[in-house]
Amino acid sequence: MSHLQGQERSDYVQAMFGRVSERYNLMNHLMTLWQDVKWRRFVVQKAALHPGDHLLDLATGTGDIAFEALNQGVVAVGADFALPMMHVGQTARRGGEVAWVGADALQLPFSDAAFDAVTHGYLLRNVIDIPRALEEQYRVLKPGGRLVVLDTTPPRRNVLYPFIMLYLRYGIPLLGRLVSGNADAYNYLPESTQAFKTPDELAALLLNAGFEDVRYRLFMFGTMAVHWALKPPA
Repeated sequence: MSHLQGQERSDYVQAMFGRVSERYNLMNHLMTLWQDVKWRRFVVQKAALHPGDHLLDLATGTGDIAFEALNQGVVAVGADFALPMMHVGQTARRGGEVAWVGADALQLPFSDAAFDAVTHGYLLRNVIDIPRALEEQYRVLKPGGRLVVLDTTPPRRNVLYPFIMLYLRYGIPLLGRLVSGNADAYNYLPESTQAFKTPDELAALLLNAGFEDVRYRLFMFGTMAVHWALKPPA
């Protein structure tokens, strides 16, 4: 899958998430030993939401970040181009409390300065134009609004590197085959992780997009990162 580029890659990712939608949450829990729950809570914490704020959760998938944010009393919009993923989220206990929108992250169907915060999990690793995606997120944020990004990051070359690579290359695809019946999708995960930006490279892209006060924190032996940043006040 690493050879795919442009629209062909976008189409593949869209179809792939549709195929794994029913078992997506379970796979995330198993792959991360349930640490993904803590990461989503950290994302919402860094979004610094207040009751009544309007949140856009991009690549919302089954809506887990949006659901976590509802506990802050916000108006949550979940947007994704993988409609089967959102269909799963709509059937969840709080599915009716999220506004679900089919949307392309490179051309968001929202007005300028519409949201107090934008969050997303595992979006930027999958888009075909990261600067364009960040430009759109900057546009729909209110001045002073906060962006929080959760994504995988290439493992650092340290003493744990060989073990992490074994898990990425063999453990995750095997788990994907057993749990979801789709090893192909979970071969894509390690491939796209290795090819993705380092935390510092992603921080630089956020600064280039106009965001300020960019920071990040690493999780799970440096294979996951949460970045947060501000759109400058008017």
